[in-house]
Amino acid sequence: MIEPFNRSRFVRFHAFQSIFFALTWSVLWIVLNIVVHIPIFGWLTVLLWPIVGLAGFIIWLVLILKAFQNQMFKLPVIGDLAEKQAQA
Repeated sequence: MIEPFNRSRFVRFHAFQSIFFALTWSVLWIVLNIVVHIPIFGWLTVLLWPIVGLAGFIIWLVLILKAFQNQMFKLPVIGDLAEKQAQA
């Protein structure tokens, strides 16, 4: 939105990748919250919550560090979508 940065492909890529990661992360949490209410599967997800939470936090940190180091780090599916949006 700010004038010098809205034209930078690098900034746009990381912004879109962050948005897509946050959306994916939110959908995953919603799905896990729905699954937790299913009688048998709910108990099985108890072990999954900390693993998913830690994995998401680590991915988030890596994305922040790579953007800070001026490196183009692409997540497998989300990175391709972000790159297409950044070029538009």
